[in-house]
Amino acid sequence: MNDLSPNGPPLDPATRHALADLADAQGRTVEEVVAEAVRRYLREEERSVREAAERLARAHADLLRRLGQ
Repeated sequence: MNDLSPNGPPLDPATRHALADLADAQGRTVEEVVAEAVRRYLREEERSVREAAERLARAHADLLRRLGQ
């Protein structure tokens, strides 16, 4: 299949066309390209959130220690 289902994410025609072109150039389906993009996005966002949480924990370590006593 070389197109997203109607229940897929709302994408403008230019983005759909670019996805179809990329998938065709890579010999993959649009769904495979989108699934890989979503996995990459999730990994990056998880990393970003984890780093922010670690920064906050370091910045407030003393307070967190006192609250834990």
